[in-house]
Amino acid sequence: MVIKITRSRPRRKKCDAFFYITKSLLFHDFISKSAAEIPLTSKREQQVQKANSKNTFPTIYCRYESLSMPNPFVVLATAGYDHTIRFWEATRGVSYRTLQHQDSQVNKLEISPDKQILAAAGNPTIKIYEVNASNPNPILTHEGHQGNVTAIGFERDGRWMFSGSDDGTVKLWDARQGARHTREYESRAAVTTVALHPNGQELLSGDANGNIRVWDLAMNACSCELVPEVGVAVRSVSVASDGSLVVAGNSTGTCYVWKLQKDAKTTAHFEPLHKLRAHPDEYVLKCLISPDVRTLATTSSDKTVKLWNLDGLGLERTLTGHSRWVWDCVFSVDAAYLVTASSDGSARLWDCSSGEAIRVYNGHHKAVVCCALNDSAVDST
Repeated sequence: MVIKITRSRPRRKKCDAFFYITKSLLFHDFISKSAAEIPLTSKREQQVQKANSKNTFPTIYCRYESLSMPNPFVVLATAGYDHTIRFWEATRGVSYRTLQHQDSQVNKLEISPDKQILAAAGNPTIKIYEVNASNPNPILTHEGHQGNVTAIGFERDGRWMFSGSDDGTVKLWDARQGARHTREYESRAAVTTVALHPNGQELLSGDANGNIRVWDLAMNACSCELVPEVGVAVRSVSVASDGSLVVAGNSTGTCYVWKLQKDAKTTAHFEPLHKLRAHPDEYVLKCLISPDVRTLATTSSDKTVKLWNLDGLGLERTLTGHSRWVWDCVFSVDAAYLVTASSDGSARLWDCSSGEAIRVYNGHHKAVVCCALNDSAVDST
């Protein structure tokens, strides 16, 4: 039975951030467009198929890199299996800066709330890069994981970070110092996803054995455990920005939706709302609740992205255009746009209201498995 979730919210207004940036970037007009897409199957895609059943390219630096955009309104970055991280002009689809990530592929990217640093999760380290600089080298390296780092994120003020790894641990780090982790939690299985609750006091992790655990940072312990499907890997967990919902996507193409008590200090009770067969017989690789808590985005091994209305969990539209697995996605702050990353070597910018791809970001030479976007306003005071 479908339980309808009703909310009374003002209609969202589209933010002009993506288009306002164009005026500030006219000096990049002389930069040529990136190389054509070269679709290649990722090692990660093959590993997931086998497990769930170092090729290095030179960096291509823009010769005008010293003109990298100061204090950008929109920071958009992508990375993957060609060992590079690319920064993009979001509206024009032009890469203005490329960094080399020498040690490994990049599994995840995250931009700090103040847009000053970018965290890149690899194997087995987390490297921190400056966003508004021409320095091609990481300014910090977090060491401590013993395997692929599969999840990273910042707390709301950017003071500390969290991470998850297939070494079976969740760790906390000082975001601005290169010291070892400050805390560690044992998950007893490869951690595939970690999300921070908006209360800032709890982390939710998912693992390859199908467990979802809530880590209470005040208690410094696991306070709750869920198993949606025994033995079926949880691929992604997303928590609503108002703390009202949790969604988890798994390797059977199913998303589980739970209701939480809004504005609660702790996540003590999960009320089952819906079992959504989002991508039947495929993998849900990412599930993400939009910032306005109106839409759920799911990406999949079936090469599609689907947008679901959270007021009833009906399918709004299917985004097609990628030719291989779609690994990652991120909403703009107003939830009007979505960026996706795919094994076909490209990322795309979608208009959520029309379902049209309005930009394609080509330039990577192998699978693109992660993307990061920060177009929010930053308080300068």
